[in-house]
Amino acid sequence: MQPDRKQTGATWAHVADQVRGRWPKLASLMDESEHDVLAYMSFPAQHRAKLHSTNPIERLNKEVKRRADVVGIFPNEGSIARLIGAALFEQNDE
Repeated sequence: MQPDRKQTGATWAHVADQVRGRWPKLASLMDESEHDVLAYMSFPAQHRAKLHSTNPIERLNKEVKRRADVVGIFPNEGSIARLIGAALFEQNDE
């Protein structure tokens, strides 16, 4: 919904600042990934709608959720990272 990269970056930073107090890891991740996530803003406006479609991400999230529901409780962060990594690895192969 933002008209240009500058305003999009400002909104991104505002959201990161809002979550920083409660979820510092998330805010740090947002700070580190801003350039990659907002890369689509460098393309012309008429192309952006197709570039930032969330359908593939939603499909991947459903697959991760399906696998996580089978496990139930994770013993540590490493086990979650392995599960998500396996889902990403399989998605990359397709």
